[in-house]
Amino acid sequence: MGFLGTSGAHVELMGAEFVDFDPASETITMRFVAPASFITPRGGVQGGLVAGFLDEAMGWAHVQATGGTEAPLNLEIAMTLLKLIPPGPLMGKGRVIRRGRKAIFLEGELWDESWTTLYARSTSTAIPTPVPGRAG
Repeated sequence: MGFLGTSGAHVELMGAEFVDFDPASETITMRFVAPASFITPRGGVQGGLVAGFLDEAMGWAHVQATGGTEAPLNLEIAMTLLKLIPPGPLMGKGRVIRRGRKAIFLEGELWDESWTTLYARSTSTAIPTPVPGRAG
């Protein structure tokens, strides 16, 4: 299966790009670019924007896993920031841990481009919903 299309200003803002999807493990790999405008005076990407990268990866894992028929509606997201995240390229992994009719459990990670430094981890509990704009 190829990647399902996405659009929107937020995708461009994050420099989001699909790299790979493994249907067996329901894991998506994405590349992001954190622009200098995301950097706080501490020298790292602002925390809420980090959550955006992780949310994007987790959400698209579920969208891809359902062939584009469902999108997760978050009930809760938990995030752990492990290191300051510099501007520039980042790699994200999102995976479906468990999917039920009423709840989905997702997990995400944000890495440096060489996959040697783990910057942040996240989990999400979400409700499966039809993809907006699609008849469901």
